[in-house]
Amino acid sequence: MNSRPALKPCLGAFVPAVLCGIAGAASAAAEIRGAAILDHPCGKVAVKQVALVHDGKFDEANKLSTKEMQEQWKAMPAKDKMEMSGMAKLMSPAPEQFTAAVKAGGVLVVDGDAAALTTKTTTKDANGSSTETTTQKFKLTGGECLVSR
Repeated sequence: MNSRPALKPCLGAFVPAVLCGIAGAASAAAEIRGAAILDHPCGKVAVKQVALVHDGKFDEANKLSTKEMQEQWKAMPAKDKMEMSGMAKLMSPAPEQFTAAVKAGGVLVVDGDAAALTTKTTTKDANGSSTETTTQKFKLTGGECLVSR
């Protein structure tokens, strides 16, 4: 008995599975590290938004976010906007500090139309050290990157 005909259907199923695996690998998330992030549209938007928030320009900073986020902000009561704006301004780093943190250890993960920028800042003083991790999410549409959360 010849067993070759039985191998043909098996091979036929194997080839597409391998090709699908290769195609899946090609669409896997891309990781960008350090200073190269600042050349990516999401890196540029992140720096611009940090600068605007740091300067108290929340309406301008909000224009860098998705339509959904802009609508949520517009629907918020004035009192809540004022509280959130004050806290955001107080907690936001200076643009130079943020840029330095991105260069020193930032990681931008781009997965399809979604991206996330994570920075870690370690502070050392007489009491020891602490590390702060910040993650900003983005939505990519064409060549444009908008803050999504």
